[in-house]
Amino acid sequence: MTPAAQPPEPQEPAARRLILLRHAKSDWPDVPDAERPLAKRGRRAAPRIGRWLHDQGYQPDVVICSTALRTRQTWDLVAAELSGPEPGQSPQVQFEPRAYAASALALRFLVQELPARYRSALLIAHNPGLAELAASLAQAPVSFPTAAVAVFELEGGWADLWPAQVRLAAAVTPADL
Repeated sequence: MTPAAQPPEPQEPAARRLILLRHAKSDWPDVPDAERPLAKRGRRAAPRIGRWLHDQGYQPDVVICSTALRTRQTWDLVAAELSGPEPGQSPQVQFEPRAYAASALALRFLVQELPARYRSALLIAHNPGLAELAASLAQAPVSFPTAAVAVFELEGGWADLWPAQVRLAAAVTPADL
């Protein structure tokens, strides 16, 4: 007689979680690029992404957000859906000028600078840098339209954010929802 199969051990959550979010669809008025607001489509998509993040349990401890108007507006709409019922559940938000028009390498460095106390980080930025970062971490081509999200898990600390050290846990676009 063979012994009964043992239930699998529960998986430990990853040491860190990085959520990459491209800003929602922006409008093109005659203003400097950094001052472009969200378009109607973007104002509809961002809350859907926020609800998805909330429903999946992807609550960040810290947010690194480009200083461009469209990224700040995206964060405001996402944050409204992430808010928990208890005070103190809001993440710390860092509006980071270096995230505007940043390369994939610059964005990775921003994440690697995070203090160890943060377990989950949300980075809201722009293409092409954000798509290139997602593709390099996933080690595969990644489509990253406006308001797309990619969630990566890594076992080490933020300094260990290297392609071989992460796993793509989830990816979604507004069209998927």
